[in-house]
Amino acid sequence: MVYLRATATIRESTMAGKSDKGSLTLFERELKDLAVVYEVLFVEDHPEIVERYSIRHSPNLVVDDEVVFRRQPTEDELRALFKRS
Repeated sequence: MVYLRATATIRESTMAGKSDKGSLTLFERELKDLAVVYEVLFVEDHPEIVERYSIRHSPNLVVDDEVVFRRQPTEDELRALFKRS
């Protein structure tokens, strides 16, 4: 079995003051359903991540040090990405 380390980056609040935590809940549920080992980083707490991956919007998904999504991926896209052989 192959394990990939995934990092989901998300903003705690947007410029308009709206929370992205609903996106986080969905994102986390989908990653858990796929049994993906992951961590969530809030970009406000990790400016080095913002700089390193040129984060402008959220959410983002980083897998094995590569940004694979700069938006909320669909469940099918996540399944295809984390498909196990």
